[in-house]
Amino acid sequence: MPQNEHIELHRKRHGRRLDFEERKRKKEAREPHERSAKAKKIFGLKAKLYHKQRCSEKIQMKKTIKAHEAKLTKQKDTDAVPEGAVPSYLLDREGQSRAKVLSNMIKQKRKEKAGKWDVPIPKVRAQSEAEVFRVVKSGKRKSKAWKRMVTKVTFVGDQFTRKPPKFERFIRPMALRFKKAHVTHPELKATFCLPIIGVKKNPSSSTYTSLGVITKGTVIEVNISELGLVTQSGKVVWGKYAQVTNNPENDGCINAVLLV
Repeated sequence: MPQNEHIELHRKRHGRRLDFEERKRKKEAREPHERSAKAKKIFGLKAKLYHKQRCSEKIQMKKTIKAHEAKLTKQKDTDAVPEGAVPSYLLDREGQSRAKVLSNMIKQKRKEKAGKWDVPIPKVRAQSEAEVFRVVKSGKRKSKAWKRMVTKVTFVGDQFTRKPPKFERFIRPMALRFKKAHVTHPELKATFCLPIIGVKKNPSSSTYTSLGVITKGTVIEVNISELGLVTQSGKVVWGKYAQVTNNPENDGCINAVLLV
């Protein structure tokens, strides 16, 4: 189990405090007063930064409320061709289509901010560091074994260059670097070999995420521009997340399911 989930585990086993709801309500009620007191107290550069942050938060809140209130919105519809003759004064006017606003974009951004997705495999076995990294002893000082060889499949970008061997802490072997994944679209029931853009989240550890280690359950970003998927406004979608469903180091390939 990842080290950071002990609070959630304790909550599942024993539940919350009996006065949790009341304490939470009081804390939320106190928050505006605390913010007000802070705004009055601080001065100088800190005050400028704080007020700028509060201003941007309020603007974002108003935008979200407005988006939720508006049920329908007018959008440009460039493909719509009017039937019959059109008067000269209407020739330059574009057609409009009405679409529901309540944006999936806002929901998606919230999910991404929380770091949680509705994934096909919600729980995976955590990979220990002893399993992922192999100790490399090099040079004449055998006791100082600070180098690690990554034993799992990894992804590094096209612009990646290795550090000099003297300073390299983590060694990612060329044979275990992958650039493409077999991604299955759950609605189309078809599989495509797509290029990987990056590793979004490895559930076992943030260290693995930054190193680009790909294990079972890892969320990766793939380039789906060749599938020709478009948004409601007609823009081509080229990056989408997918979750790895196999153990790539055993199978020699990455199989994943697209998160639609």
